[in-house]
Amino acid sequence: MFASHSQIICTIFGIHIYVYGVILAFAIVVGTLFSDHIAKKYFNLKKDTIIDLSPYLIIFGILGARLYYCFLNYDFYLRFPTEILAIRHGGISIHGAILGGLIGLIIFAKRHKLSILKLADISSVGLVLAQSIGRWGNFFNSEAFGLPTNLPWKLYIAPQYRPIPYTNVEYFHPTFLYESILDFGIFLILLYCIKAQKFQKEGNLAGLYLILYSLVRIFVEHLRIDSVCYIHGIPVATVVSIGIIVLATIALIYNNFLRKEV
Repeated sequence: MFASHSQIICTIFGIHIYVYGVILAFAIVVGTLFSDHIAKKYFNLKKDTIIDLSPYLIIFGILGARLYYCFLNYDFYLRFPTEILAIRHGGISIHGAILGGLIGLIIFAKRHKLSILKLADISSVGLVLAQSIGRWGNFFNSEAFGLPTNLPWKLYIAPQYRPIPYTNVEYFHPTFLYESILDFGIFLILLYCIKAQKFQKEGNLAGLYLILYSLVRIFVEHLRIDSVCYIHGIPVATVVSIGIIVLATIALIYNNFLRKEV
């Protein structure tokens, strides 16, 4: 059994510095530096190319993550539109971040005349590593936990963070931990593919990442009890993940068997 502690590291000039934010910043830095390392070592890109790309990924990723979340909760944000900018109050989505980051990546690739697919391959490795680290922010925020459980690795959730139907339940599945471990597993798979020169065609690594992460998300969503929105009783994240698997599979088939080499 384990439990999270304070959400706040310290307060500077009246502004709270949250553990969640520090972990996310650390995850972004680690993911960016690792992607930049493999870009030079395995993809023949100049050093600092991914570092130059990172502001595009971060800015568009944050915008996408926030707007996607607001869209899913449009009824609340239509009533309180000023809350759209209050990102410190919480509310971001990884699917929105991926979509927004892709837009930023395309803009950067066009400006610098670089391969979109190659940049997507490289970025996907650093992204899933950053996701693995970043999920620990949910631990300190006492969020993204799952159904009640009495397993040895159960997570204690303080009363103020428990959903209404579970106010008398103390222990829950640490779904943030499940996703963190599985994301790191995807990172190792992608790294193996790079070193063993598997899936060498540009775009294959990104497609593999999308499929594997979507499978992880479907598994985790099955356990989570804090999904934002549902479609006929199915979490939107699950529906989106299924859609991504279908599209990524079609893209991989086209990329490897139908697309003609230029």
